[in-house]
Order: sequence, then C-alpha cells, then structure tokens
Amino acid sequence: MADYAALKKGGFMRQKQKNNFSLRIRVVGGHLDAKQLAKVAEVSEKYGEGYVHLTSRQGVEIPFIKLDQIDEVKAALAEGDVVPGVCGPRVRTITACQGSAICPSGCIDTYALAEELDERYFGRELPHKFKFGVTGCQNNCLKAEENDVGIKGGIKVAWQEEKCIQCGVCVKACREGAITLEDGKISVDSSKCNFCGRCTKACPTDAYDNTHGYIVSFGGIFGNHINKGKTVIPFIEDHEKLLKVCDAAINFFEKNANAGERLKFTIDRVGEDKFNKEILEAYENE
Repeated sequence: MADYAALKKGGFMRQKQKNNFSLRIRVVGGHLDAKQLAKVAEVSEKYGEGYVHLTSRQGVEIPFIKLDQIDEVKAALAEGDVVPGVCGPRVRTITACQGSAICPSGCIDTYALAEELDERYFGRELPHKFKFGVTGCQNNCLKAEENDVGIKGGIKVAWQEEKCIQCGVCVKACREGAITLEDGKISVDSSKCNFCGRCTKACPTDAYDNTHGYIVSFGGIFGNHINKGKTVIPFIEDHEKLLKVCDAAINFFEKNANAGERLKFTIDRVGEDKFNKEILEAYENE
C-alpha cells in the first residue's frame, strides 16, 4: 500500500484522479536553468500529460504522474538536476524576486539570500507549513508580508552635504515625503523614511551614504485567513543578525506551535510580547 504521507513529504500531491499525483518541483528563488526546464518538459511529456502548472509561489508542478511510475520520474528528473519539492508541515521552498542582480530597483541580492535560506532551512520538520519570501525592495513584488517570515531589501541613507548640488532630484524621487530642500540644504526625516533607496538611486552626484539591509516581517498568512506580517526591528543591517532572527522565529514556532497552527496563530496564542522578546534577544545577542 502506498505511503501517502511520505509521498506528500517528497512533493507528490494526490489528485482527485485515483493513483495520480501532481509533483511539486523544488524551485529556489524562482530560478530554473535551461537544462532543468528541458528535463521538466521531457518528464511532463513522457509521464504526465504534456504540461506543467506554475504556482503562485514560483513552483512548477507536473500533474498526472502515475503511482507506479514515481521512482522512474524521480530518476529521470535527477538526470537534469531537478529535485522534488516538499509539502506538508515543514519549511517550504524559498521564493524570491530577481533582486539587485537584475532589477534596477533591487536593494539586496535576493537569489543569493534565497539559496542560503534554502540550504539552512528547506524541508525542516515543523508543526505546520512555514514559508519564507524574499523581495528586493519596497515595490514588494514577492508580497513579503504574506509569508511566515518575509524579508524585504532596503537602503538606509545619510545625506552628504559636500557632494550635494541642491538639484532636488531626490526630493522628487521620494514617495514618502521624507526629503525636503530648503535654503540649499537637504533634510531627511528618518521617521518617514521607508528605506526604499529611491533617493540615492536617483542622485546624480552620489550625495548619500548607503547602508544596505533588511526589513523583516513575521506572521504573515494568505489563505482561509489573511494577515499582514509585522516588523519587530525596523531595519537590520547585519547579515548574521538577519539569520539569527530567522533562527529565532523558527525556533519559537517549533517550540510553541500546536500541530496544524501557523506562526501567526502561535504568536496570537502565546503572546506577541513573548515573541518580540525572543526576536530582540536574538538580534541583540553578540
């Protein structure tokens, strides 16, 4: 008899059609190379029905894989360096936009971070599903706050008077009204700044010091219930501190969650103050 739980853990999801499965492919940060795509196409033609489904989380699924051909499918995919994904109560594949490597708006290398997070957490067993989303800037193409942990790239700026030519381009570029130009002098209201980096990207004389970093949200969910993840620390500059707060979030979830409970509901039940305290302790611990 088929072990359906093990199959689901390995990315094979039961269809309504008996003994048919939709296979979820592990697509890290939305990236598949040509060799992998060719193998996915080949397998879908030979073992499926000649098409794939692209999911809302950058996944690729091959429907109509037959139960008695699962081992053949896995072997065939391995020839093209294609790896099945996961389903069920564990860390899912990390999603990411193209980030600073491709996109002019990007503030961080999203794909490199997605690979690192994938290597660190992918498939980790937890009380329920756990999702990461990495987006490069405030355009938020990946909808970071919909994830259990959402990471958004940002830039903290500091104006340098000696380089400024008072052109006002940064004032026009800022969508938050955080920058003003009066009497030939720029003022930046840090309380309004959302770390989008549009000012420094627009500046023709590099009159801003830049610190690239991360805006991290926790407890996002999009499904039967919808919740926008919340930030605990406004801006994280240090990469290692980013990983520490991610570790703290997963550890809190693993330690406190009930089976079938998403992070948002664990935070609600255990207490937001307790969760925030653990995140801050992880951030501040050297």
